[in-house]
Amino acid sequence: MIKVFIGGSRNITRLTKDIKNRIDNIIQKGYGILIGDANGADKAVQKYLSEMDYQNVLVFCMDRACRNNVGSWEMRHIEGKGKIKDFSYYSIKDLEMAINADYGFMLWDGKSKGTLNNIINLLKRQKKVLVYFSPEKGFYNLISFYELERLLSRCEKSDLEDFENRFGVSQFIKKETQVQQEIRFPI
Repeated sequence: MIKVFIGGSRNITRLTKDIKNRIDNIIQKGYGILIGDANGADKAVQKYLSEMDYQNVLVFCMDRACRNNVGSWEMRHIEGKGKIKDFSYYSIKDLEMAINADYGFMLWDGKSKGTLNNIINLLKRQKKVLVYFSPEKGFYNLISFYELERLLSRCEKSDLEDFENRFGVSQFIKKETQVQQEIRFPI
């Protein structure tokens, strides 16, 4: 069964009609949905999936505590390292979702480091990512770091510097061949 990792920025709390249409495509195809338990995009998507009475959902949580599980779906608890609940702590759960997914669908505000980290983790594993870029209210299909570079060019300069310092995004772009190909996303 195909599994889609849906995640996004905590600043995105409402789903547009276009986002809902993409989620509806996932539901119609019966794909499994892997989702985190954070407030923001995760919780908004969970609410929508619950309203649609969709059951093919797996919620990833850290340790034994699940912050949000709106539909009372099956949960996968990921063991954390350390007691400090920071970026590194929650990124363990996100990496598990990227590993277990076939595709990604990220709702990104152009600022969230966690969502960008998810995009990078998916691309490193040669998994296609559909990104809803909220500053433009548009979608970007990413199959390589080349496309990510084009999306990042639309972000604010201060955010780009922060992303480079944290993730070293340019190292991935330089290593990758820039072969362009037409792709069709399943969602």
